[in-house]
Amino acid sequence: MGELTDKLAAAGNKLAGNAKEAIGKATNNPELEAEGKAQQLKGTGQDIAGSVKGAMGDKI
Repeated sequence: MGELTDKLAAAGNKLAGNAKEAIGKATNNPELEAEGKAQQLKGTGQDIAGSVKGAMGDKI
């Protein structure tokens, strides 16, 4: 995937993860809250990967 694709996927995962975490907190569901946090971390990783690809000119 290219830089833009990674960054778009990252934004989606961060948004969905944030929503899951909020719903988990609101409904006292620790599993959903943890799932949301994990999805946000996945998004952060994708964001970093996109930044690296951008810096390297999508050669990786």
